Amino acid sequence: MKIGFGAPVSGAWATPDNLAGFASRAEQAGYASLWTFQRLLVPEGSGMDPVYQSVLDPMSALAYAAAGTSMIRLGVAVINLPFVSPAYLAKQAATVDVLSGGRLDLGLGLGWMAEEFAATGAPMARRGARAAEYVTVLRALWRDARPAFSGEFYEIPRGRIEPKPVQPGGPPVLLGGLARPALERAGRIADGWVTSSRTSLSRIAGPVGVIRAAAAEAGRDPDTLRIVCRGVVRPGTAAEAPDGTGRLLLSGSNDQIREDTLWLGDQGVTEIFYDLNWDPLVGSPEADPASATARAAELLDALAPA
Repeated sequence: MKIGFGAPVSGAWATPDNLAGFASRAEQAGYASLWTFQRLLVPEGSGMDPVYQSVLDPMSALAYAAAGTSMIRLGVAVINLPFVSPAYLAKQAATVDVLSGGRLDLGLGLGWMAEEFAATGAPMARRGARAAEYVTVLRALWRDARPAFSGEFYEIPRGRIEPKPVQPGGPPVLLGGLARPALERAGRIADGWVTSSRTSLSRIAGPVGVIRAAAAEAGRDPDTLRIVCRGVVRPGTAAEAPDGTGRLLLSGSNDQIREDTLWLGDQGVTEIFYDLNWDPLVGSPEADPASATARAAELLDALAPA
């Protein structure tokens, strides 16, 4: 089980000093990876959680973190692919991969909020079919010397798109999604799956099984797939799971959080990253910046890998 850390990209602690400082501190503490996420728009009157109210751009944040680190992997969980063309994202991802010396993990989602689709001019229809072609285009742009592509959704004229990523074939592509077609798609075409903040972790063995079965049916080795868990930690008082199954996983004492991490590994999770952006005392814009930073630093140290 590899353990990562959520970068300070939301709310009160999302400052330039904290982004650079926590990236370096996580690397020194032995964390394997550092993760960002995307939120473009909070609709007026939506009442969305504080974590979404003020969020840095994920790829820009990773490029910034790359400058002050040398070993820790840099991941985004996730960018919603309908919001940006594959050629543009291929360029962004290759750039971050080059600047980081080959450390990028690229998580992709389908998006779900109608207002964000409207804001980006993206169609909501046939997102799943678009996703499969999107991944094909990305890999061709990263791999081929003179890539060209003509598909149902995307058209790439033949030409040069350089520099190429440092990682051969491009950064690993992780797909998100909770619906069965999304899980099966991850098993068939992706390098792995990344969970969302809404994933029921107590039942994660089910989705993992679907992904692995889809991989095997597609002739792939299920053991090579990465299962990356966004660890929405709620340190302190144990919380009740919304589905009534008992204590919410990754809530409670630090020892309980560590025990839950080991249990998730037994369910097939290969990597987890502790994401404090979902802690209202850290990731809310209304939190006191000094208190948020101090709390995050304490938890980073307390939950650091052995």
